[in-house]
Amino acid sequence: MRRESIIFAYKFNIMIQKYFFFIITLTALSFVTCNKKVEKKLDKEGITKLEGAIFGTTYHIKYLDSINHQESIDSLFELMNKSLSTYIPSSDISRINRGDSTVIVDDLFVEVFEKAKKIYNETDGYFDPTIGKLIDAYGFGSGKERKSISNEEVKELMEGVGFDKVRLKDRKVYRENNNIEFNVNAFAKGYGIDVVGRFLETKGIQNYLVEIGGEIRARGKKQDKVWKVAIEKPNIDGTRSLQKVIELNDESMATSGNYRKFKINEKGEKIVHTINARTGLASESNLLSVSVRMKGDCADVDAYATAFLAMGLEETKKFLQKHPELKVVLLYNDENNELKEFVN
Repeated sequence: MRRESIIFAYKFNIMIQKYFFFIITLTALSFVTCNKKVEKKLDKEGITKLEGAIFGTTYHIKYLDSINHQESIDSLFELMNKSLSTYIPSSDISRINRGDSTVIVDDLFVEVFEKAKKIYNETDGYFDPTIGKLIDAYGFGSGKERKSISNEEVKELMEGVGFDKVRLKDRKVYRENNNIEFNVNAFAKGYGIDVVGRFLETKGIQNYLVEIGGEIRARGKKQDKVWKVAIEKPNIDGTRSLQKVIELNDESMATSGNYRKFKINEKGEKIVHTINARTGLASESNLLSVSVRMKGDCADVDAYATAFLAMGLEETKKFLQKHPELKVVLLYNDENNELKEFVN
């Protein structure tokens, strides 16, 4: 990797804000956020492929152009982690969670905050990034042991839950009490995808697909064909098979599921990784897998997928009646424990 300054333009959509030009000097040092292993390929169709690791998962980027934008993309990932990663003690979000009132947040944080507020209101609180202490209490996260918690503990922790208890003013975050802890991991992958996608667009690239950990943003076409992605069948036994193939026409898609990430506690109860932010419980709904797509940002569909998994089948159907812009594939077990599919 050459040492050089990278100047890149990047434009926010939220609240008609203008992006700034970031000037980033890269060094030979390995950042926490840079991919551990990067592969750059240019196939016979003229599509550049970038692959690596980020946000605790993998990413795959494909775009119709011969220029390698790996350094710029690494820099974007670095900016995101410095702002939004709860795994980095010095990040803005970590400092805010510790009660540091001197933090002046950046444009990335502002957009994530505003998106979270919008979807929190739309879903009546089913999507809520202020459940950070609940996430820790259940033991969700890297290297942590999952556990059940008592009703008394849930009740106490719920005092610190509610996006209506926080506000953003003059780039400073204000919390009603110190029990409120932010965790935006539920839609961080989707937002990271949007950041990369918008960057590619500023470079004049209109045909691309960006995927991080299974969430996807696709624009244009792969040569003369639409981008196609697969939805997996929710096999509890760990095997992998396809449920459905989806064509993405300038759309983003995100999938959430509880059929793999769960633990059975000493009472025989299943502890799933999705927390119902309205009750504080990590209990499964009748939905096994939720895939949401729309002509918009991947962060949005990522957040909706998380909310729908907590809502359950019937509440999600009611919500979709008011939001025809959202297209879903809902996989669930009926009363006979047979796999069923709902598509709108």
